[in-house]
Formats: sequence, C-alpha cells, structure tokens
Amino acid sequence: MESFVTGQVVFSKAGRDKLNFFVVVTVEGEYLYLSDGAIRKLSSPKKKKQKHVRPVNFIDYELKKKLESNTALDADVRKTVQPFNSRTKA
Repeated sequence: MESFVTGQVVFSKAGRDKLNFFVVVTVEGEYLYLSDGAIRKLSSPKKKKQKHVRPVNFIDYELKKKLESNTALDADVRKTVQPFNSRTKA
C-alpha cells in the first residue's frame, strides 16, 4: 500500500469525481480526506479509500504546514490543485 501525506496532490481514479485532482487534508488508516478547494471545501472534505486514488509526485509543503496548523484556506488548496487540472482539460 502506498503512503500518503497531508498536502500531497492525488488523482481520483474511481467514483463520480474520477479524473479530478485533490489535496490530501487528513490520512486516517486506509481512508483519505480530500479537498479541491472548490466543490469539496476544507470544511467538508471527501472521504475516499486510498486504493481509489493515485498519488501525484508533488507535495505542497507550505500548504501542509497550513493544514496541520488549521490555517489553510480553500483558496490555498485551489492554488495547489489548479495547475494539475489545467493539464488534463487542455
């Protein structure tokens, strides 16, 4: 099983949000709590099993610090995820 960390960008490979990018907000056992800052806000992150996402080789350490200290904003998450979404939509 892969290891995921807070602030890591992941790609959803199953479910209605398939093909979307998210940031890992929290890791709890086999579950991840994900946010994209737009549809899935930090106040109500998506709970998803680790096997249903693929990690992207990118961790936003600045966002990670903000998430761990509860000072992150949805805008911070959107800023992290946006470059990945623009690559797939182009």
